[in-house]
Amino acid sequence: MKIYLLCIVVLLSQYSFAQNTISNIDIIINREMKEKQIPGLQIAIVQNGKLVLNKSYGIANVQDNIPVTNSTVFPINSCTKVFTAVAVMQLAEQGKVDLSAPIGKYLDHLPSEWQTVTIEQLLTHISGFPDIQKLFDPITGNIGVLKTEEAVWEKLKSLPMDFKTGEQFSYNQTNYYLLGKIIEKVSGQSFATFFNEKQFKVVDMKHTIFGDSRDVISHYAPTYHYKTNLDGQKLNTEKLTNGYYEFPDFTRTAAGLNSTAEDIAHWIIALQKGKLLKNAATIDKMWLPAKFNNGTPTNWTQGWGLAKLRSMHKAVGMSGGSRAAFLVYPDDGLAVIVLTNLGGSYPEDFLEELAGVYNPDIVKADPITYLRINLRKTGFTKAIELVDTEKKKNPDFNPNEFELNEWAYRLMAKKQLKEALEIFKLNIHLFPESWNAYDSYGEILLKTEQKDQAIKMYQKSIELNPDNKNGKNILDQLSRPLP
Repeated sequence: MKIYLLCIVVLLSQYSFAQNTISNIDIIINREMKEKQIPGLQIAIVQNGKLVLNKSYGIANVQDNIPVTNSTVFPINSCTKVFTAVAVMQLAEQGKVDLSAPIGKYLDHLPSEWQTVTIEQLLTHISGFPDIQKLFDPITGNIGVLKTEEAVWEKLKSLPMDFKTGEQFSYNQTNYYLLGKIIEKVSGQSFATFFNEKQFKVVDMKHTIFGDSRDVISHYAPTYHYKTNLDGQKLNTEKLTNGYYEFPDFTRTAAGLNSTAEDIAHWIIALQKGKLLKNAATIDKMWLPAKFNNGTPTNWTQGWGLAKLRSMHKAVGMSGGSRAAFLVYPDDGLAVIVLTNLGGSYPEDFLEELAGVYNPDIVKADPITYLRINLRKTGFTKAIELVDTEKKKNPDFNPNEFELNEWAYRLMAKKQLKEALEIFKLNIHLFPESWNAYDSYGEILLKTEQKDQAIKMYQKSIELNPDNKNGKNILDQLSRPLP
């Protein structure tokens, strides 16, 4: 009888813990959905190789009031890039691709400056190539006036490099377009077929498919945006609008997949259990940064753009379209996936808080999440003071420059200009020798109508980096007399 009662107590305790966990997840999700007016959302949590939470919230299709279910399919935009990275690493395991090899080894008819760029430099966005995205329609993403891939390719090759390879980071779809071409060349298959056979079928990802707004996709959640301007007119209140975007089929290794949180969760489980990559060393390599020419590590690892490579609770993942994101915690046996149907929801901003429900130490280990939670209470004007105080108490409290910059730009995109200003200001406080921090701070100063201060910031940026073309162009525009 005693053993029976003990079993009952243990089961009730486990049930209570699980219910409290879900309740805490609900609190965070409901808060974010309310504050950001997110119509619909999916979340999946992986813990110790098992899917422990798979839950849906809100409305998938606003027009017809169709709720989100666990089989609702969401565009994942640039999260596609991690699948491309795994495809490249699969070919590397087969000995068909060398990450350190120049792409001229695999592709013909490249401009001479392009030939020595390595696959690793494509994966981490330090190639310096002109961006293919700039040749497409800026509103719809349509292939535009060039009409064919061949014409786009010829035009792209004629453009100058944006910067010397290895000198800077610049998020660039050309890199993943070329990775798609390399995958096709060495595998002898279209990249869509290769992905399907080597990843989707292996994991049984029934709801994962390439496509965009033009494609008919079952159980599809369209993307929505809040607009304050329509047809050249400023609106009195924000209006929820239908999103529309095209990904030309030859660029879909950069951003072209649609999936569910559950499918991605099972993909992560398969990746970590050796079903997609045979050797643990291959995964370790994929989750390491490359190096800039000066020897400092890149912001990205090999195809994974969220890289929190701290000493404790390391996390790697990806975000896409400002509406889909996930993080994997390899040392904690944890992963968090959030998909939404709102462009501008930025789930990457609350992934670590969700992870903290399962392991509270994760929040303490991540300075950005700690700042986000505490500045919500104290106000963003306390950012510098809060960081300086924490650094005195904890030498390991070191906010990452790249992550701060990304966070500030997301705040700016959401029209939270005062908050963005304080985070950009914090970045130059912490990284006074970073030309990029001054360049970004100059941008927010312009948006907040502080022209004289903005000019000083751009001048400082160019002083630190004489090759800063953006800063030079802005200063040139600011110096021109008004018409």
